[in-house]
Amino acid sequence: MLSFSLSPETFSLLLPLGVVLYLGYYWACVPQRPCLVAGSQFLAFLEQYCPITVKTFYPTLWCFEGRLQTILRVFMQSKPWVTYQSEVIQTPDGGQFLLDWAEQPNGGHSPDPSSQPIVLLLPGISGSSQESYILHLVDQALKDGYRAVVFNNRGSRGEELLTHRAYCASNTEDLETAVNHIKRRYAQAPLLAVGISFGGILVLNYLARTGKAGRLVAGLTLSACWDSFETVRSLETPLNSLLFNQPLTAAFCQLVDRNRKTIEKVLDVDFVVKARTFRQLDERYTSVAFGYKDCDDYYRASSPRTKVDAIQTPVLCLNAADDPFSPANAFPLQAIRRSPSVALLITARGGHIGFLEGLLPWRHCYMSRLLHQYARAIFQHPAELLDLTVHLPKNGKS
Repeated sequence: MLSFSLSPETFSLLLPLGVVLYLGYYWACVPQRPCLVAGSQFLAFLEQYCPITVKTFYPTLWCFEGRLQTILRVFMQSKPWVTYQSEVIQTPDGGQFLLDWAEQPNGGHSPDPSSQPIVLLLPGISGSSQESYILHLVDQALKDGYRAVVFNNRGSRGEELLTHRAYCASNTEDLETAVNHIKRRYAQAPLLAVGISFGGILVLNYLARTGKAGRLVAGLTLSACWDSFETVRSLETPLNSLLFNQPLTAAFCQLVDRNRKTIEKVLDVDFVVKARTFRQLDERYTSVAFGYKDCDDYYRASSPRTKVDAIQTPVLCLNAADDPFSPANAFPLQAIRRSPSVALLITARGGHIGFLEGLLPWRHCYMSRLLHQYARAIFQHPAELLDLTVHLPKNGKS
């Protein structure tokens, strides 16, 4: 019987060699300048006022792989202290959702509160204002002197569902209600919508549906999924199913089960909560609750990939090429190059809502830095921003 063992001397030689090889691979292959895809005018605007879009992204040295970035961000990132004032918003169909207004720090009030810029944040599926990535973005917005408010999807903060409908990626009625409510309160304040993952899909679909009437000065999406069909296919691969698909489906099923008395008036709750994948959940709940013929009909309606040409409000979209939720082959590159309003920033690494950077990424966040620069560009250069949608560029550029 063969046996193999390393002597202490051999191990002491191999260990530093392995470290050198790992570091060599990292510095040679991992840090890369993002690919910025946009029409010529929007491209020039971002290069001038949002320089992070053209600078090298350095993912965390010891966890740069996409799935690792996605998973470790949940456990590693700190949670900045944010205090909210919750506001219950009633919807036209008899439902309700919560807007969480972040309390501004002492001395952080604008000289003119009526025109103080507002950042509206939309969390991912099953997420809320308490997610670490939301807290970091809210903290950044407050530090920059903006008002911050989080749109919580129905039931996501533990509040009771008043109708059988929770939320879906194609239905932007609640977002429209939230935007109109905010604009009634602060009519003179410029409003930037920042959607993360599922929230990013809502922002893109809302902008496509409302055209120039969306009442937003701009949008920003982080890890939005462009094609629902491709997202489901990617999440059904064995490892992604185990790590992401099944846990997120289970979380949504808990919301359904928690509101059994309301939902069972319309749907078979026992059948719904047996779903083990997003596809099963969408077949049994989402497509039925929101009136779609079937799951494929819902996926076609919810995919922003086919709606780029309808978007007339400037929106910057951050995606990682190694995102397990949104494969790179789903990115609508040609449509974005033709669009005067949509820009896509693609990093080679970052995973899904990961984008961890720095040796100790507890507080370092590429997404927060992007929000800082992009919001400043949007709020400080409104005239140039408006010009983006006035003249169609003759050629795209990336």
